[in-house]
Amino acid sequence: MTQHLNKDTVLCMSLAARPGNFGTRFHNYLYNALDLNYLYKAFTTTDLAAAIGGVRALGVRGCAISMPFKEAVIPMIDELDSSAKAIDSVNTIVNTDGRLKAYNTDYIAIASLLAQYQVSNQLSFALNGNGGMAKAVACALKDAGFRYGHIIARNEARGRELADLYGFSWQAEVGDLKPGLLINATPVGMSGGKEAEQLSFSPATIANASVVFDVVALPELTPLVREARAQNKTTITGSEVFAIQAVEQFALYTGIRPDDALFREAAAWARQ
Repeated sequence: MTQHLNKDTVLCMSLAARPGNFGTRFHNYLYNALDLNYLYKAFTTTDLAAAIGGVRALGVRGCAISMPFKEAVIPMIDELDSSAKAIDSVNTIVNTDGRLKAYNTDYIAIASLLAQYQVSNQLSFALNGNGGMAKAVACALKDAGFRYGHIIARNEARGRELADLYGFSWQAEVGDLKPGLLINATPVGMSGGKEAEQLSFSPATIANASVVFDVVALPELTPLVREARAQNKTTITGSEVFAIQAVEQFALYTGIRPDDALFREAAAWARQ
């Protein structure tokens, strides 16, 4: 089907500091495949409150929220689903007749990938980050039974707060730690930023790990993922996180859950 726009077309969107094409391609592929009169568009903003006001006032059905807005958006929401309330972080807003309810599908994606890759909860880990995505990762690790881990964050207050919340430790730098699992939940390595070509963990730290997980979705092969693969480590990519959390968003926006085959088609198309 070729998508046609009309006055009844339902709009969904995303808000990110540096918008990418993955979500736009993924959602619109599914809309076309399922003959839904929806359209998805990525945006950025320098006025978050005004943007969320627009979502409410214009009847935008769904809005994906990415870094750095996942916590800042909370005061603008009418209701938090338990998935967002549990970690005080939002990545999905659903608008029903002007009432905004927020969810967090990042947690679902992280938990699914830890299980899919059979990452042992006996591994020690280092989680780099202290924002909304880092909260989702830390919560998923705790719920998966991980007990030995460090939150790595230069901001001591925020780092300690996150570590204490889930019973882990805090350090400003990895230092002499030799974690078996490394997770990056910062913008380091993200396309378009000043740290786009940087590694979030050193080659020496990567050498001591068995699994490396980068939640940065753009590009798919971040500097961290490239280095980890060069060292023959098991890698989990941010594009995998994005695809799983995006299909959960799709179901929230439309009430329809695509089957596994269609999900794989849409994810492959979005990565092109």
